[in-house]
Amino acid sequence: MFKQAQLSRRNLLRGLGVSLALPGFESLAPRLSLGETPAASSGIPRRMAAIFVPNGVHVPDWVPSTSGFGFRLPYILEPLAAVRDDLLVLSGLTHDKGRANGDGPGDHARSASVFLTGAQPRKTDGSNIRSGISVDQYAAQVIGGQTRFPSLELGCEAGRGAGNCDSGYSCAYSSNIAWASEATPVGKEVNPRLVFERLFAAAESGDARRSREQRLTMRKSILDYVATDAQRLQQSLGRSDQRKLDEFLSGVRQVERQIEHSEQESRQVAGPEMEVPAGVPQEYADHIRLMLDMMVVAFQTDSTRVATMMFANAASNRNYRHIGVPDGHHDLSHHAGDPVKHEKIRQINRFHVTQLAYFLGRLKAIPEGDGTLLDNCMVLYGSGLSDGNRHNNENLPILLAGRGGGTIDPGRHVNYPTETPLCNLFLSMLDRVGAPAPYIGDSTGRLAGLQV
Repeated sequence: MFKQAQLSRRNLLRGLGVSLALPGFESLAPRLSLGETPAASSGIPRRMAAIFVPNGVHVPDWVPSTSGFGFRLPYILEPLAAVRDDLLVLSGLTHDKGRANGDGPGDHARSASVFLTGAQPRKTDGSNIRSGISVDQYAAQVIGGQTRFPSLELGCEAGRGAGNCDSGYSCAYSSNIAWASEATPVGKEVNPRLVFERLFAAAESGDARRSREQRLTMRKSILDYVATDAQRLQQSLGRSDQRKLDEFLSGVRQVERQIEHSEQESRQVAGPEMEVPAGVPQEYADHIRLMLDMMVVAFQTDSTRVATMMFANAASNRNYRHIGVPDGHHDLSHHAGDPVKHEKIRQINRFHVTQLAYFLGRLKAIPEGDGTLLDNCMVLYGSGLSDGNRHNNENLPILLAGRGGGTIDPGRHVNYPTETPLCNLFLSMLDRVGAPAPYIGDSTGRLAGLQV
């Protein structure tokens, strides 16, 4: 029944070289059979996303002072006030395999490679890298065939697949959180234009390539190519779905305009001998939000149900001048108890959380079924390190947003016993997207406490 309902609700607008996936419309949903429940017929999928931030956090301004419902958001998490009731703050979770365990220094590289795998990476800067399959890629291998793209991997800093990036660890560990197998990291895309074209252009046929070149040369919108099909679809929809289609197409056009604007800025900034990073905004916040917008649209159109995002690579030393912090992030993370550095770190942490709040707000603003798109998502956010100075891997800063299709009770701070494996949460997430696994990394069982 799920497959039939899913296919009947998925629609495409087509034009020359363009194939624009659409959200589901109630007007086109199948009628209920005798005795069938609306939930069974809706075919509403559950999605999972994971967002990585580097260098840990300023823990005293991250952990709420009380557990359960009604907790007060600490300073770093205050930007999440509008979605607090859609959020679980999970304290006490640990990645033991992010520790040295005899391998010596290299905590930052391990923090990224272990983030979604829970596996000890082999210490090497050669081609014989080894980690473990990540939770997102396990899900993609099980349920990825139900969508156009098994998974979506995004980021804001390009990475390298070779070389020494951290005390003898390959750059592949620092640059990737998605691993299709023990030896196969899944590279991320950092250019919003390329993600946009991947989501909205048809397969790369001759017509598709010509259409793309023509659109970019003439600066025409992708919506111009599907206008006729869109008008035809409007006539078959109910009033609420017509409004839903209008809002969706307006959102796509807004993203397209933002990409065009960032490309124009890049051309103005680039010198005659500088390669123009087409589609990559000059402002970091704009870059993050564009990539998050892509994730929203991918989930909204059921183009994928699995996505990852790296705000920055492990040990990133990016500066944050735009929020008054000109220092490098990694340098600041080695604060040695300096209160001035503490203040700057918590400003960086709050900036990152502000971008998360934007993403969750976008998901929550999109109606889906009897709730919202956020209700049918699980969004994991956090770092593979707790305190950047200690390089410790216990009591990791972890958030889980969304209701997992009604299987999670958010709005709480849940404090777990020290050394509870973060991978236990991964098993619980896999159960909820229909991809149960016997284990992930160093998991010891499902994580209790996600429901009350």
